[in-house]
Amino acid sequence: MDTYIGCCRLVFGAAILFLLGFCNSDTAPNFTFMHNARRAPAISYYDYIIVGGGTAGCPLAATLSQNASVLLLERGVSPYGNPNITNLDAFGASLADLSPTSPSQRFVSEDGVINARARVLGGGSCLNAGFYTRAATDYVREAGWDGRLVNQSYEWVEQLVAFRPPIRGWQSAVRDGLLEAGVVPNNGFTYDHIYGTKVGGTIFDVEGHRHTAADLLEYADSTRLTVLLHATVHKILFRTRGKTRPLAHGVAFRDASGAQHKAYLKEGSNNEIIISAGAIGSPQILMLSGVGPEEHLKAYNITVVLNQPMVGQGMSDNPMNAIFVPSPRPVEVSLIQVVGITCFGSYIEAAGGENFSPRNYGMLSPKIGQLSTLPPKQRTPEALAETVEFMNSLDERAFKGGFILEKILGPVSTGHLELQTLNPNDNPSVTFNYFQDPVDLERCVQGLRTIEKLVESKAFSNFRFDNMSIPTLLNNTVRAPINLLPKHENSSRSLEQFCKDTVMTIWHYHGGCQVGRVVDQQYKVLGVDALRVIDGSTFNYSPGTNPQATVMMLGRYMGQIILNERLAADESK
Repeated sequence: MDTYIGCCRLVFGAAILFLLGFCNSDTAPNFTFMHNARRAPAISYYDYIIVGGGTAGCPLAATLSQNASVLLLERGVSPYGNPNITNLDAFGASLADLSPTSPSQRFVSEDGVINARARVLGGGSCLNAGFYTRAATDYVREAGWDGRLVNQSYEWVEQLVAFRPPIRGWQSAVRDGLLEAGVVPNNGFTYDHIYGTKVGGTIFDVEGHRHTAADLLEYADSTRLTVLLHATVHKILFRTRGKTRPLAHGVAFRDASGAQHKAYLKEGSNNEIIISAGAIGSPQILMLSGVGPEEHLKAYNITVVLNQPMVGQGMSDNPMNAIFVPSPRPVEVSLIQVVGITCFGSYIEAAGGENFSPRNYGMLSPKIGQLSTLPPKQRTPEALAETVEFMNSLDERAFKGGFILEKILGPVSTGHLELQTLNPNDNPSVTFNYFQDPVDLERCVQGLRTIEKLVESKAFSNFRFDNMSIPTLLNNTVRAPINLLPKHENSSRSLEQFCKDTVMTIWHYHGGCQVGRVVDQQYKVLGVDALRVIDGSTFNYSPGTNPQATVMMLGRYMGQIILNERLAADESK
């Protein structure tokens, strides 16, 4: 039994893969408007230029193309046609791929937490666990959004990318265990954000194929939209001479070969550049373009267009803590399907798999784990080979089970983002300050106590070993290589210390260009003209239990508002 427990400790990192997902369909849609940036002319003109073809950028581009010419610039690859990232049962490879053309780009926050940002058309919807759920009605009201248009925009998204997941043994046990633990009532299947336990939507269809924000480009007018892949925007171009405020009028971008291209706005007072590069990319691009904290920009010899000290501030990432639970019986492969929405500000979710293959761990494989945690001189091929050989020799029973996680509402704790280089392909420096605010820590502790009740519930009894206690499960987690933080001896005895020592990301980072600080209520950048930011970087806290549905909705929602403004302006002429 001791050997078995030791095996479970080593494979906990592998369990984290159940949060990860894949993009792609077996057959790519006939997107005649999608091209490699190498085919782009040196200079071109459009009504709207969107920087970032991610979770918000794709629905935004599809909507704006209904009545205007649109250029969508995506630095990454197409999500279609790669067999390694097509199906639910193949998840993990994209985040384990550290090549320059990978759909994900690894970064480690200054907090020591391993993270990733999307580098693919469709953005984070190509890399996540696929859970689809709307924001709470309070969130919509506080954001100042039109409730009717919000609902219409969600429905527009859901027609193409949202599905009802099949709930089998493991997920059923989690659902019933949550109810037994007091996370009530049972709200059944719903996209709505309601206190209690529910089954949410998924972007995986019944065949286990992922549908992403890129699929929303099917709504586009193909005659008005141009999508360029491998197009890395280096800066927004501004006119300042003779202007009371800087005016955004173009972008400079490079293709994969390094050749520079420029795209400009056509003449017209309603034409705009819209940054939708995500919580990491949007503040980074603003700073590289001269909009940001003056002292920081000057340190990199960037010409200051506008001193905007709040760019890059208010960065947050929902901290996630998980417990791997080995199972005496097979567990079906499932990503996030059931969620417990507690009244104290913690969300409980679970994912499982019938067999964690020790030969394919993905993000936290022996190779990646070693790369992340050991000093460079210790990252030897011999040490790696020895680790892989040991993992291959483990009893297959050690890889059966799943994990239960908790993440917190908000969070309250915030950090910041700064440039590290002038290359937009390089990661900036990001600090999230996990659990800096005691409110976040208390929510984590309450969430873990709820997980303990779930694991010990009668409903969940068939999926746990009777002689494996909660302290044992906590110890297994603490000893797994899940982040770069030092561990403490009392981590399994103090839930507060456990939260701090085992914190991980769930890829819900946001902030950096928040409403009221960097952009106004219409997402126009304060202090400049013809420039907006529309994506999760504008959020003060993460919507719902998982943000992707709301980010896609926001792209559609703002696209309609912008087109309505354009129509009104045309009618007034």
